[in-house]
Amino acid sequence: MSPTTLPAGLEHGHVTFLGAGPGDPGLLTLRAVEALANADVLVAEHEVLDVVRVHARHGVAEVHTDTGPDTDAALGTGAPQLAVVDGASTTAALPAVRDAAHLVMEAARGGRRVVRAVSGDPGLDAYAAEEMLACAAAGVPFEVVPGVAAAVGVPAYAGVPLRDAQGADVRFVDARTASDRCWTEVGASDGTVVVSTTLDAVGAAAGELVSAGRKPDTPMTVTVAGTTTRQRTWTATLGTIAQTLKQAKVLPSPEGGRPVIAVVGERSAAAQRDQLSWFESKPLFGWRVLVPRTKEQAASLSDQLRSYGAVPHEVPTIAVEPPRTPQQMERAVKGLVTGRYEWIAFTSVNAVKAVREKFEEYGLDARAFAGIKVAAVGEQTAKALIAFGVKPDLVPSGEQSAAGLLEDWPPYDPVFDPIDRVFLPRADIATETLVAGLIELGWEVDDVTAYRTVRASPPPAETREAIKGGGFDAVLFTSSSTVRNLVGIAGKPHNVTVIACIGPATAKTAEEHGLRVDVMAPEPSVHKLAEALAEFGMRRRAAAVEAGDPVTRPSERRPGARRRRSTT
Repeated sequence: MSPTTLPAGLEHGHVTFLGAGPGDPGLLTLRAVEALANADVLVAEHEVLDVVRVHARHGVAEVHTDTGPDTDAALGTGAPQLAVVDGASTTAALPAVRDAAHLVMEAARGGRRVVRAVSGDPGLDAYAAEEMLACAAAGVPFEVVPGVAAAVGVPAYAGVPLRDAQGADVRFVDARTASDRCWTEVGASDGTVVVSTTLDAVGAAAGELVSAGRKPDTPMTVTVAGTTTRQRTWTATLGTIAQTLKQAKVLPSPEGGRPVIAVVGERSAAAQRDQLSWFESKPLFGWRVLVPRTKEQAASLSDQLRSYGAVPHEVPTIAVEPPRTPQQMERAVKGLVTGRYEWIAFTSVNAVKAVREKFEEYGLDARAFAGIKVAAVGEQTAKALIAFGVKPDLVPSGEQSAAGLLEDWPPYDPVFDPIDRVFLPRADIATETLVAGLIELGWEVDDVTAYRTVRASPPPAETREAIKGGGFDAVLFTSSSTVRNLVGIAGKPHNVTVIACIGPATAKTAEEHGLRVDVMAPEPSVHKLAEALAEFGMRRRAAAVEAGDPVTRPSERRPGARRRRSTT
């Protein structure tokens, strides 16, 4: 059969072999994101499924490869078992099979676009190569989207450059399949060796290199969970790495089979890692930070925390529900269209969402705001309005709060303002600060309940135990209600957890609940709060380094240890 002749049922099917990189979702290429967005079927190894699925279109059929106790992988051959994990899709569910090549071609049958995602780079994956050959033999068209190989990406994140100005030779070895000849060759070289191995086999790999001729005092770094916020790197020598890992209580380990990347060589810059370790030295690296907000509100804050190296865990403390009596909101929206208002003021993202939903219910869009001045209490509310197609006329130049909004709000002037009324859609529990201030400025206010806030359901038991048991390194409180609601649904955070509050009122509520406040934002902004926590973490890290102590997270402190009080 010629490569251009397709068997029946495979016409116009297509397979993209895609490298998902070593773990950091941000290392996916633009071409990879594009391919995932157009896929009909996603076939992925279990360890990369979470990295790639976020870019797949809604309704894609998901298939993952896994290695169970009965598979060849458990016996050391690495052959994956394949199973359908999500049959709820617009395409037919695929049968569970062991042969990856067979599954990929079955997925492509009938003209479907298949993405086969592997860890690292497809060119370094032996099974991907076999699947490509099978596609070629069956006449299934395919393409390859390269990814960042773990052997290159992980040392970069560990702060270990593989080459220096002298251009040292670099060799790559997979210890799981390396032959005696391979070890002899790399042992005879004086260049840098990058070894892909497993955590329980690091000592054996070091021994092979020493036996092959490398000096026992040759520098060596070992990195586990590279490019993720779980990354940890140890620096030692070929002769001492086993003892170093043992002292760090890394070996023996029930997860000894975890893949690691080891870099060996005199010129591998291992001795300079203290200066070059940019990733693990981030101010909140590896910190589990509790973000008790609604999911929509938490998104940008969580992204900011990730940029500091943290692992945000979003726990909704309030749920947003429609008002009990919607008639007031309906009348206000109709008044908005008929010219009843000069201004509309949005004090939250939820208020924007409530008005937008009511607009959609009536078949309206952003054009209904024509001729009406729009105010937003802060940056996030303004962004929600812009996403709706509305550019706010007024955003506080100072404090992002009701008080800040009033500082910039113009007084009513009958000469310039044909209408003296303001539409204020907001929560049922909102304070009267804004209403009173607007009335004092001469405005009439229609204070309308656009939505209700109720206490959310308790988080899963595992999360509750982590909160009370010190499993989180920090918690961000963005309002007094988040303090009350979190304690109410999940319990009081452990005394080793760093407590960060957005302002004095929130801090007072936290202290009333028996919490010691460590960090306070310099101004009432969620982003300033995250910055303040990062500065706290940076100072904490610098103090440990200066004292010669290991850098640990708050949750790693000795249980029952007395926590020092510090504020910013």
